[in-house]
Amino acid sequence: MATPLAFTRKPDRSMLSGAHIAPGPRDHASRTNSSKRVGTWTSPHWTVILFLFALAIPWIIPLGPLNLTVYRLVLLALLLPCLFSWIRGSLGFRLLDFALFFYSIWAAVALFSAHDANAATQTSGIFFIETMGAYLLARRYIRDAASFRGMVLVVTMVVLALSPFALYEWITGDKPILSTLSTIFPTVEVTTMTPRWGFWRVQGPFSHSIEFGLFCTSILALTHLAWGHGVSPVSRWLLTASVAGTAFLSMSSAPISCLVFQVALMGYHWLFRRQNSNLRWILLWSIGAIGFLGAQFGSDQGAVKFFISHFTFDPQTGWYRVAIWDFGSESVLNHPWLGIGLADWARPRWMASDSVDNLWLLTAMRYGIPAIVLLLGSCIWTMIAVTRAKSTDRSIEVCRLSYLICMTTFLFVGATIHFAHAIYAWFMFALGSGAWLLDTTRPKLARASAGNPLTRDRFIQH
Repeated sequence: MATPLAFTRKPDRSMLSGAHIAPGPRDHASRTNSSKRVGTWTSPHWTVILFLFALAIPWIIPLGPLNLTVYRLVLLALLLPCLFSWIRGSLGFRLLDFALFFYSIWAAVALFSAHDANAATQTSGIFFIETMGAYLLARRYIRDAASFRGMVLVVTMVVLALSPFALYEWITGDKPILSTLSTIFPTVEVTTMTPRWGFWRVQGPFSHSIEFGLFCTSILALTHLAWGHGVSPVSRWLLTASVAGTAFLSMSSAPISCLVFQVALMGYHWLFRRQNSNLRWILLWSIGAIGFLGAQFGSDQGAVKFFISHFTFDPQTGWYRVAIWDFGSESVLNHPWLGIGLADWARPRWMASDSVDNLWLLTAMRYGIPAIVLLLGSCIWTMIAVTRAKSTDRSIEVCRLSYLICMTTFLFVGATIHFAHAIYAWFMFALGSGAWLLDTTRPKLARASAGNPLTRDRFIQH
């Protein structure tokens, strides 16, 4: 049998490598300890790389009665291995795991109660794949700071790969990705919108410019903090600016608001970096609570309607979102347990569109109040638990901060748009990618990155 090849890393100060990475050791124990060094990262499992790139492939491939996107095919192929790993206990068991599992089951029950068996089976199956499949994929392969940083690098490369096409679409209005790939397989529909400030809103490979903007925006803190920790300042700021600039090309209010939101959170952390971490988070939540109460009692709309209506470039869009909230909430109260499934919701005749630009509201409308309690409650609980799980490892703490800012962004923007298709799968994957942070206060459970010593640095074969 052939002898396995051994590799060590050469230090590389390029944009994609840590500026202070020492040459990699050859023995297992040294590799385990190397996960704690500043700038260390490991290449994610090939299935993670495949999934992240598949998110940006807009093909819709017909398979029998189903129309499957590329990322759904990837998740479908990986669902059973990931599910079996979880059932066997290889990933451990967390409250978030069970909350999302029962959330998927409850959604399936709601769909079967509202639709015929054939339609409900297809829809609930896809829903389970996108929810548990994406979440468990992250739980299985993102298990430490090194693999987390590697994942961030891959998704950053996806955004950078989209940026030149996005810039072309922003200027010309043409959609090179969709027009080219549609010659091979059907793609998502082309969405043409009115230009803003003389430029076109970029759709990219997604269904809408908002989805493109949210995908790019959601990784800003991950790129700047998690990947930027330990690399050269030039590399850090160049990647951060590239991600922010690409997200801005969507010209959509929600993603741009989230850009400002993440920059504000990172700025807040930098200003109060010398303060106790718990005190810093308490102060931040206190500021948020004061802002919420100020909007609740200082506005005739109430806090929820105030934020929904004001985070938009177009006042008419904000006004329409308030109407969606009013009549959508009425639908939830009329069908509190199982919702209405995918059926049309009751609203005035002048509200022609059936779209609901609110993930949390639409979840309650479709699957009932228990579903939104399971989803939103599990997200908030996880963020609180991750905040409290401290570590003395600086690299882990930077990953923790970037994960919390990313998930806070998702919670914030979920009140103004609906996560669908690739964006929903990315949200679930991102949620699962930080579950390992809950183990960092227990060293025996916080796995070191010895499982995959290969990185994208240069290698020397021995």
